[in-house]
Amino acid sequence: MFGRNKPKSQRIDTLIGAGTRIIGDVQFSGGFHVDGHVKGNVDAPPDSGALLSVSDGGVVEGSVAVPNVILNGTVKGDILAHERIELGATARVIGNVYYGLIEMEMGAEINGKLIHEPRKPVGRPQDWTVHSGDNGSIIDESPSDSEAG
Repeated sequence: MFGRNKPKSQRIDTLIGAGTRIIGDVQFSGGFHVDGHVKGNVDAPPDSGALLSVSDGGVVEGSVAVPNVILNGTVKGDILAHERIELGATARVIGNVYYGLIEMEMGAEINGKLIHEPRKPVGRPQDWTVHSGDNGSIIDESPSDSEAG
């Protein structure tokens, strides 16, 4: 949006077209663009540099845990942007947004909390887990069993 610190790659490896509806979780690396509808969680490895982009008409119903997110559409669930999130003027989030860096245009809506999560040191195990339930999604930040005690 403002030309600073953009994700390294904005290459799109996977495209969900406007007339396409996916039901189920999606795990990816690289670039993933949604013009259609995804009903399920969308995940990419935290240190992969992966990018999820959702266009104005795109919808994700589920949690998103991706290093870089460019949102112009709608996400109904929590977003965990390990590195960076850009919210365009038409972005709508119904859920909490956990972010390292955030960029937001006037008009973007977030119906939830904005929670800054500084980037964890490289090499430390990722201890965030996304849980889905009937009442939405929850991101659990408690230490894993190997880190506790």
